[in-house]
Amino acid sequence: MKNTYYLLRHGESLKNVEGFESSWPEKKRVTLTAKGIKEAKAAAKLAKNKKIDLIFSSNLLRTKQTAEIIAKELGIKTKTDKRLREVGLGIFNGMSSWDFGPFWNDGKELTPLQHYNNRYKFPAPGGETYKDVEDRLKDFLKETENNYKKKNIIIVSHSRPLSLFEKIARKHSFERFVKMITDKKEIKTGELRRI
Repeated sequence: MKNTYYLLRHGESLKNVEGFESSWPEKKRVTLTAKGIKEAKAAAKLAKNKKIDLIFSSNLLRTKQTAEIIAKELGIKTKTDKRLREVGLGIFNGMSSWDFGPFWNDGKELTPLQHYNNRYKFPAPGGETYKDVEDRLKDFLKETENNYKKKNIIIVSHSRPLSLFEKIARKHSFERFVKMITDKKEIKTGELRRI
């Protein structure tokens, strides 16, 4: 790649504490918690010595708040991009993941590979598949690579889109992507990860 990318998951938010999902459109204000603000400030301090040129953020509130904390510390502006949004969950937006998780299993006990393969192929009603998310992230990455060269760029987004971004950038297989999820190696709230 022509640029260096730092992935940053938003700081802890109400969604993380209260255990519901929040994609687009945001059904309620999902702000950062006090802990989330501290996580974002800690990430900003880490980013200070990375010579960051650009910050791109999902346009959901929790990511915008995180990006603004980073931008203030670094003295640069953020650019929001809807392609960095959380996975669109359609009718399940706002629900607990325990309430809709079985949707992709169709009442059967599936292996993680089978479950996530279904997430790639079948959207929630009114939502999007992981393949849809991967395609919009590929489009974002291609455009960014075409527009910039030798830049240090922070991408502020959400857990699963950032895992998919890492899959694309590192050319991971589907199996490796699923292993990252099942081994709990996805990016944590407030974590800054270079890829």
